[in-house]
Amino acid sequence: MQQDWNIRSRAEVCDATGKPFQEGEIFYTALFREEDEFRRADLCEEAWTARSTDPAAPVAFSSWRSKFEPPAPPPPEPLPRDDAEGMLRRLLESNDPAHVNTRYLLAVMLERKRVLRPQPSVEKGILVYELARTGETFLIVDPALSLADLVAVQEEVSALLSGLSAPPPAPSESEASVEASEGDAAVTSAS
Repeated sequence: MQQDWNIRSRAEVCDATGKPFQEGEIFYTALFREEDEFRRADLCEEAWTARSTDPAAPVAFSSWRSKFEPPAPPPPEPLPRDDAEGMLRRLLESNDPAHVNTRYLLAVMLERKRVLRPQPSVEKGILVYELARTGETFLIVDPALSLADLVAVQEEVSALLSGLSAPPPAPSESEASVEASEGDAAVTSAS
């Protein structure tokens, strides 16, 4: 199941009450599956408690408790960095099935560095992560790698991070189709 999920970042106000979160306030995040998409709801403790006692409330795909920290303004970056987080973002944007293993390994690396925080998931095969500093949510397909697969994937990640190769850029709308060589069928890009 290869899909690109577009989930908004952490809100600065409670989705139920509209009340702005205060620095250090405890709030709850819930992801809800709606057809082929996920909807994120950030709720203050009062709204979370009310939701928890409502038997008609929809069941969350994943939920977690956090302490609100207002987002810091991004520092100006003189040169674009090619780090693990940036590489993971580019690979998620490209949504290329050939990079499923690489996305998974990058997410695990960022989890170990405490850049990504794992969150509960009810669906086997999909890992839910929250970016610690911004609250962005990432859904990563777990390719169930074997130990034999790891060496090749680690080499690919090392090559990508050292700049020896780069993931293919996401196709532009002007590149509607590309004729494959030697009589292969045309490949149509989806933007």
